[in-house]
Amino acid sequence: MDSALWPIGVKRCHISKFLMGLSIAGVVLLWGVVGLILCWVKGLNQTHMNDYYGFALWIWADLAVIALGGGAFFTGLLRYIFGIRELKNIINYAVLIGFICYSSALLILAIDVGQPLRSWFIFWHANVHSMLTEVAFCLSCYFGVLTIEYIPLILENRQLNKVPFAHHLAHNMHHIMAVFAATGAFLSFFHQGSLGGVAGVLFGRPFAYREHILIWPYTFFLFTWSAAAYGPCFTLLITWLTEKISGKQLVKENVKQLLAKISGWMIFTYIIAKIADTVYWALVTAPSKGFTLMDFYSNNPIYGIWILIVEIGVCGVVPAWILVTPRLRANPKTRLIAIILGVIGVCLNRWVMVLQVMAVPVLSFDTWAMYYPSWQEVATTILPVAYGVILILISYRYLPIFPQEVELNPIEPSPSETVEAMNDAAAEDAMVSNGEPATA
Repeated sequence: MDSALWPIGVKRCHISKFLMGLSIAGVVLLWGVVGLILCWVKGLNQTHMNDYYGFALWIWADLAVIALGGGAFFTGLLRYIFGIRELKNIINYAVLIGFICYSSALLILAIDVGQPLRSWFIFWHANVHSMLTEVAFCLSCYFGVLTIEYIPLILENRQLNKVPFAHHLAHNMHHIMAVFAATGAFLSFFHQGSLGGVAGVLFGRPFAYREHILIWPYTFFLFTWSAAAYGPCFTLLITWLTEKISGKQLVKENVKQLLAKISGWMIFTYIIAKIADTVYWALVTAPSKGFTLMDFYSNNPIYGIWILIVEIGVCGVVPAWILVTPRLRANPKTRLIAIILGVIGVCLNRWVMVLQVMAVPVLSFDTWAMYYPSWQEVATTILPVAYGVILILISYRYLPIFPQEVELNPIEPSPSETVEAMNDAAAEDAMVSNGEPATA
């Protein structure tokens, strides 16, 4: 493979290793596509959903990836609106991860709907009284924002960048990213919140139901808060995995510590609010509906009281404590433990708000309803993971995702690369002398 295709001054693995990685992820992707086709052709009888579980594994995965993709809108907000310049060295990857998460969420919804050719119904025949209508609108619009933010990275591929139109388009789009960052934060606030609001207004499901602030249940704010708090943890985790696989340092330590610190304080404040919400729900809301706390937790191994302890204590208090403590945050090992626990914590929160809500018996003659997904559900849930791996492999190989990579992993450029870099610099100088702003 011609080295002129990837960013100047870096090395990439041999094409055989690259294709091997794509092949492995492609096999998993193909397995998911088989499950997808079965669900679309034969219908939702391919799943193990039933009268208890109208929402199941797919909706948990959907809510989880949307929360994990929250690192994109929150990091963009910090970089472009609050002006934290250090984050420019990780914002590209945050956008890529957010793009993968939100496109995966839309794909999962397309499978769950069962008739993707009628997806436009939700926009043309909108139910204006449904929170899910607002979620669909904001989710689709924010995916459009992420696509716009991802386009400049594609145009900065070394070959595409030689095309004058592509070069100038990418150059100018960088200068209006603050507009899209603000728009993305606005859209994310409402669709993240409304996903939590759907659970909070379920009067017939006391495990999820919460008191309201005006028209919004507490879960509306907790879902948005948790996405902003834990989303950066996922960005840091995927960055660490990419560094381990590539064998390179891609982001400076001070950038990682800064994002970890911000995430830590967000988790710290979120977990205080979450504890307060849980205590009020257990002592006031649930008893007002005729339930005690332990009515919502079973002796079965899936929905025992351990799940509450792990979500709030192990995956909430512990990562917050580690990330707000400078000495622990500076240690790569303890920081890694914290971000892994954070990722597990937000996924566990979405799990209980989707699946445990359905499992808890709400009638005196009812029993706990267990649910085990079919292989088609598992395959189609893993499908977006394989798709994400493929997109990261291609993007890392051919696009300038990490601005600090050359600085942290210097190599001697070839003569042709040196000439090309000099020509680019000369062209940039000419643009500045003509009154045009320099490339961001």
